[in-house]
Amino acid sequence: MILLLTEFTYYRAFNIRFERPVLLLQSPIDKNRFYVIEQGGRIKTFLRNSEKIAVALDLSDRVKYGGEMGLLSMAFDPDFENNGYVYVYYYNKRDFTVLSRFKSYDGVRFSKNTEKVIFKVKQPFKNHNGGHLEFGPDGYLYLSLGDGGSAGDPLNNAQNPNSPLGKILRFNVKTFSYEIFAYGLRNPWRFSFDSLGRMWVGDVGQNRWEEINLVEKGKNYGWRCYEGFEEYNIKSCKSKKYYEVPIYTYRNDGKNCSVIGGYFYMGIYIFGDYCSGKVWGLKPGEKIEVNLLFDTDFNISSFSRDIDGNIYIIDHNGGYIYRIKMIK
Repeated sequence: MILLLTEFTYYRAFNIRFERPVLLLQSPIDKNRFYVIEQGGRIKTFLRNSEKIAVALDLSDRVKYGGEMGLLSMAFDPDFENNGYVYVYYYNKRDFTVLSRFKSYDGVRFSKNTEKVIFKVKQPFKNHNGGHLEFGPDGYLYLSLGDGGSAGDPLNNAQNPNSPLGKILRFNVKTFSYEIFAYGLRNPWRFSFDSLGRMWVGDVGQNRWEEINLVEKGKNYGWRCYEGFEEYNIKSCKSKKYYEVPIYTYRNDGKNCSVIGGYFYMGIYIFGDYCSGKVWGLKPGEKIEVNLLFDTDFNISSFSRDIDGNIYIIDHNGGYIYRIKMIK
């Protein structure tokens, strides 16, 4: 299948400008209601075709905001209709990243007084916090964590089995227990699951290669030993056969600088880059095919997917949200 630029288009989905948006979610109990996570600490909600906005949860008094810090992700409990639970991940004012559960009091908004801290970890530096939350098809909650920051993973967290940093964690939200699902990741900012239940992760590179990884339980994805397919720092590393290689890489060339993992749409994995604003489509198969879909002027912070499978682009600096549409 050859992807052509003319096969897809995008348009502004909502006539609302947000402050540093990082994620869009649709209510699991009202298809007309959406939520936008703003990095500064607020979760805002609105109805489709309305410009009236309400604050569903304000954590700005608990969130340290700036650079890669802030309110980073949110996920609805699969049983939200009955229990009213949501989960959020944020960087707090004591330099911990925190996974917490909150409860809704009206099916729309959430009380911050109901916060239940499930997990937190001290961040040695202020960058590479990872930051995505998503329930998998197995009912577990997955959280991506970066290597703790600075440059080159100086503490070698990603390869340390005793550190949660540089890992994908899998939580049982009934017991609040977790396990390391996969490791050897640098800064897995966004991930998603395909229709087969496979996890696709966009792992932000150091300064040479941006990666798309197909992540499986128990496997090691190589950082800091490898960046992309190349050696980075192989001190104390095993031979290359012990590490998983990316399914796709592209060059960090100054224009492209930070991969944003996306979602599948019409059989195509759609992902992009924060700096260049480019959006690509990847067609899986024996031979991976990747083609440019759009060359935007956005700073893409995330892609999102609604209940019907529609895909959205989140423009971090511009503040608007755009919907992708296949036109033929």
